[in-house]
Amino acid sequence: MPDRPSRPMMPSVILETERLRLRAFVDSDIDDVYLLQADPDSQRWVPLPWPGAPYTRADAERWCRENGPALRTSGGGQHWAAAERDTGRLVGAFGLLRTDWQAMATELGYTLAPWARGRGYATEAAVAVSLWAIDQGFQRVELKAATANTASRRVAERSGFTFEGIERSAMPLHEGRTDLACYSLIPADLER
Repeated sequence: MPDRPSRPMMPSVILETERLRLRAFVDSDIDDVYLLQADPDSQRWVPLPWPGAPYTRADAERWCRENGPALRTSGGGQHWAAAERDTGRLVGAFGLLRTDWQAMATELGYTLAPWARGRGYATEAAVAVSLWAIDQGFQRVELKAATANTASRRVAERSGFTFEGIERSAMPLHEGRTDLACYSLIPADLER
């Protein structure tokens, strides 16, 4: 049986937008990551660390110090801490995951802090990350959101993603399973 080709490591980059700096997670982010991920609205849509388990400060430490960086070095994706350029305060976590190097496809995922919602930060960061991925040669960036998660679905639409359909019972949540609305962005979309 032939060896599987190795997955390239994602480059370590900082992305900047008008109001945000997307950078690697650092130890000073741990408390904000904990508050962000343990927030009931975040937990409603993102089953971290796994369905039914509470999110702890130790989970946030592991994310900032181990899991986030390991995703990049393994070639599985890349995660950024999105911080306000003016204050440095963490506003969210944005990343590429489930990267398929043969198909040059990846998925954009994110969580926004309660103190940052309703300010357009999610769309601003989603555009920056997805454009960066396409600039790196990716031919497809996917974004999936629970069908009832209207805020995330609006981010997908405002970021230029095209709605493709529904994946039924596709994701376990803390309170059962959910259907996912699937969106995509491809290089040809940028020409419109």
